[in-house]
Amino acid sequence: MDLPHQRIMITGGAGFLGRRVRWELEQRGVAEVLVPRRRDHDLTRQEVVEHLLEASRPEAVIHLAAEVGGIGANQANPGRFFYANMAMGLHLIEAARRQGVGKFVQVGTVCAYPKHTPVPFREEYLWEGYPEETNAPYGIAKKALLVMLQAYRQQYGMNGIYLLPVNLYGPGDNFDLETSHVIPALIRKFVAARRDGLPEVEVWGSGSASREFLYVDDAARAIVDATEQYDGPEPVNIGSGREITIRRLVDLIGELTGYQGEIRWDTTKPDGQPRRMLDTSRARRLFGFEARIPLEEGLRRTIEWWTTQCP
Repeated sequence: MDLPHQRIMITGGAGFLGRRVRWELEQRGVAEVLVPRRRDHDLTRQEVVEHLLEASRPEAVIHLAAEVGGIGANQANPGRFFYANMAMGLHLIEAARRQGVGKFVQVGTVCAYPKHTPVPFREEYLWEGYPEETNAPYGIAKKALLVMLQAYRQQYGMNGIYLLPVNLYGPGDNFDLETSHVIPALIRKFVAARRDGLPEVEVWGSGSASREFLYVDDAARAIVDATEQYDGPEPVNIGSGREITIRRLVDLIGELTGYQGEIRWDTTKPDGQPRRMLDTSRARRLFGFEARIPLEEGLRRTIEWWTTQCP
């Protein structure tokens, strides 16, 4: 796509990732970026979505809006997470087809991969098993949208692409302990424990699980690169290519926050998927994406931001 001449809608454009994607588009000269707000547009309702696209007539849609959270939030809201994410994508893709939108960019989730996917995760492994149980409803809802886009490409010639990012983090993330992902939750706990002089910090699980994390600015750049350069039907992994155990992550965040107390592992709580790390060679080959921000630097930036925001 010739980005500066496009009218681009970003669902979720006022959120953590969406703000960075909007900034990245504007840096590349996109003059008109549309950001529908949740308070005005309930994207789970078909008639709302149809009216929104008919009135705004975007030439491309980047669908980032999601109902999402960490393990606890997924366990508490499996039905809501399935319905909301399935409904939003379903209505947006169909409305985009009806309106003749030139390109639809669906951002999926690493949670769509099977629980015991061989590491590193390659895109062709996506259908080789059931996702990890604690986030399966969310992951399956997102994965169904890949099937929908491929079917619409086959039947209607619709140009829809599908990206699979790993866990994101960075300044402006969700730090609510009830719904946040692991990095903001740990940063909040450690900063508070250091400030209050607490002797220990409780962490869920055993620490043996591994994850891959991508700094939010890198993720935004990947999404815009793909919007500009990629038009294929196959899903594309977006990640940093670095695996780290939760135990090592906890130690690293403890060091960077200056916390010197004890860690208490609550092994009654789930670890989630045993391992996660993506093979990102397809993104590198198709649109030249490679992560630029190392985990340690990204964590430092995120901790600095939170310490200026925390109550």
